Order: sequence, then C-alpha cells, then structure tokens
Amino acid sequence: MDYSRTIRAAAAQISPVLFSRDGTTEKVLDAISSAAKDGVELLVFPETFIPYYPYFSFVQPPVLMGKEHMRLYEEAVTVPSPVTDAVGQAARTHSMVIVLGVNERDAGSLYNTQLIFDADGTLLLKRRKITPTYHERMVWGQGDGAGLQVLDTAVGRLGALACWEHYNPLARFALMAQHEQIHCGQFPGSMVGQIFGDQMEVTMRHHALESGCFVVNATGWLSEEQKQQIVTDEKLQKVLSGGCYTAIISPEGVPLCEPITQGEGLAVANLDFALITKRKRMMDSVGHYARPDLLRLLLDQEAWSVLEQSAGQSPVTDAENSPLLTTAPVPMSLTTEAL
Repeated sequence: MDYSRTIRAAAAQISPVLFSRDGTTEKVLDAISSAAKDGVELLVFPETFIPYYPYFSFVQPPVLMGKEHMRLYEEAVTVPSPVTDAVGQAARTHSMVIVLGVNERDAGSLYNTQLIFDADGTLLLKRRKITPTYHERMVWGQGDGAGLQVLDTAVGRLGALACWEHYNPLARFALMAQHEQIHCGQFPGSMVGQIFGDQMEVTMRHHALESGCFVVNATGWLSEEQKQQIVTDEKLQKVLSGGCYTAIISPEGVPLCEPITQGEGLAVANLDFALITKRKRMMDSVGHYARPDLLRLLLDQEAWSVLEQSAGQSPVTDAENSPLLTTAPVPMSLTTEAL
C-alpha cells in the first residue's frame, strides 16, 4: 500500500430533484463536472441520493405511505442501467473515483445501496446497507456481508458505510481490518435537528481516530420548498431540518476543511497519506495495538440468495489475509478464546 501520496477529495452536500430519478442524476453529473474543475479525484454523494432519500417514511405512518413508496419504486435505480452507465462514463471522463448512494430496485424489493466507481468508470462494488434503521425497515430490504469490502481504487484503499451502520462496531472493524485508507460515509441529512449533526460529527471523527484513516462524509440537504413537498404539516416539516455534517476528517480526527451544515456545497481537501502512518505509529487498532489472540472477528462475506444451486458457491475473498479478520460462511460474531 502506498502511504507517500496525496489526493484531492470532496464530499457533496446537495439537494435531490424530488420524485425524479433523471433530474437527480443530472445534478450528480453536474456536480462531478464541477468538482473535476477543482482537481477532485474522489467525490462522495449522500445516502440514497438517486432518486432521493425516503423522507416520507420518517413523517408518515405506514398505513399512509403506500403511494409514496410506490413512487419510489418507479423512480428507483436498477444496476446496471442508464443511470449507472452515465455515472461510470462521467467517472471515466474526469478520472474520478465516485461513491454514490442510490435506492436500488431488484425485482420486487428496494435496497439502500452504495455504488463505488473507479476512475476508469468501472463499477467496483454494489453494497447494500446491512440493517435499515427504524422507519427505513418499511422501505428497504437487508444487505449482506458481501459488501463489507475495502477496495483498491485509483485513490487508495477505500471502504464505505451508510448512516447508522457506523453504530455497528463490527461492521466498522471489518473495514478497518482490511486496512482502509479512506472511509466514505453517507447520511440523508435534513433530519432530526442539530443533535443528529452533532452525533454525526462525533461518529465520523471517532472512526477516523480509531481506524487511522481519512473520512469523507456527505449528507443531503432539503430546501424549505422541498420540505413542503414532502409533508404539509408544519410541525413535521421542522423534523426535516438540521442533521447535516458534510466534512473531511484526518486520521488524527481533525477536520481538514470547514464542515458544511447548511445549504448546498462541496467540502474539499487534500489527503496526505503520510498522516495515516503518523497516526498508526502511535495506535494501530488492527496492527500492533490489536490482540487477535484474545479478540477477532468472523465475517461471512457470502452473498445471500434464496436459490442455492448444486453447482457450488463462489469463493469468499479474504482481504489481504489479515490475522484479525477471518472470512468464513458463518454468522458474523465476536469470538473470545481462552489461552
């Protein structure tokens, strides 16, 4: 792994075009083009940005949200599709690594999906949020361990999680043990209020410190007009406010640019990989500071399927054969052993 390089990264705080897959895709392509003019090599978009985050499920009871849920089905992204082709082409044109959140439709189900495109336009990973949170469980299915991968990209070793997946310490550890150099976080933004933004800051800075990696975190943004489009009740409109923290954090837990908490914009910073070594010299939680003789993680990276064919199963990849990370077809759990 190269720790001598510096790359330029950006996180987009941006509003969707509500109820329009094509409209939001155009905003994504425009943002990529704009970021490229600033020399950006890695661009991270918010959670399920295309076509839009299902805010309706947070402010409507299940019995009333059928119409909006169906509309989300109609506008959701299939993979592959013209949407993924267009984003891949933009990544290739601008030699940019792109992390994009989408509502993915797979036949009769929707998923909270993170797509990672390399700088040559290749779709390297399609990963699904392993556990939708609270109201989201009425909208999305569950992902599996196949997406808990750290990838070799044009900008370094890159991992990603969505929103409250960051409160699953074993999911974070799975990426840490694969030696991520850049972690990409995605949140919906414009929800819950200031407390959500404050919690997000603590979470992102802690992961940077614990993992000894850079964190590039993107949140969405809703205008006042968009809140009114989602819900007419003024009290519920207030719930769709705050909760934004678009930022870039160093391995020492320090913001590398002014975080964005309101409005649209790009958080941009240069990532000097020498800071990773500087941090890990003191505390490498998956290296000299670990105790795999006492504690280690078992991770099932096999993709789920409702159909098992007798021809056999695809092999599970053990990323870099980390002594702290064992991949096996067993439920993910933390194990302790007596010496």
